[in-house]
Amino acid sequence: MPDMTIARSQTLRRRAVSRLRPFCARLWRDAGAATIVEMALSMPLLMGLALVGADVVNLAVLHLRLNQLAITVADNASRAKQASATGAPQFREYDVNQVFTGAGLSVQDLDFPNSGRIILSSLEQNASGGQWIHWQRCWGSSKWASRYGVQNTGATGTGFAGMGQTTAPMQAEAGSAIMFVEVAYDYKPMFLSSIVTPKVIRKEAALYVRDDRDLTSGVVATPGLTAATC
Repeated sequence: MPDMTIARSQTLRRRAVSRLRPFCARLWRDAGAATIVEMALSMPLLMGLALVGADVVNLAVLHLRLNQLAITVADNASRAKQASATGAPQFREYDVNQVFTGAGLSVQDLDFPNSGRIILSSLEQNASGGQWIHWQRCWGSSKWASRYGVQNTGATGTGFAGMGQTTAPMQAEAGSAIMFVEVAYDYKPMFLSSIVTPKVIRKEAALYVRDDRDLTSGVVATPGLTAATC
């Protein structure tokens, strides 16, 4: 009886192999699904490249937008003023807030108040002819500080070189002021943080005040308005 069982099992195995062999041969010769198989094998790689590409493009666009933001803030701050009947036009806390409000509208999709900061400084000459950060205002809850100093840096003497590149810092001329803007943004990638790493993006821009302005008063207080101090 055991010999008959073994013989029957071997017969069934030979029949299964004989039936499977033609099927395998037809499957080997069939090229109809080659494209689908290739696509299935390459899809993970393509998806990874697509996600990395999206992050890289997003980072490039963000650099451009933040650079434009810095230029816009410097431009608006260099123009804003309130005419005064008793002297040169003044720059008020209201004007500072208007500049920051316009900046917020241009980057409202970036959650900038929570993820970034704008630092607006007035670079002027002090009484000794040295460079001086006369006043400084900030917008955004991030704690990034200015690279060049806080308000009143360089108030006396000539030890403060100015703002901007260390090799050739920007310096204000006598009787004028430079609106120097620093933008810092805490960038987080959309998809693959292990490849496109989180980082702080910093941009700077500076413009001379366009017209006459009362520089001695700094930023004039506006009743009922809290100053956007740093």
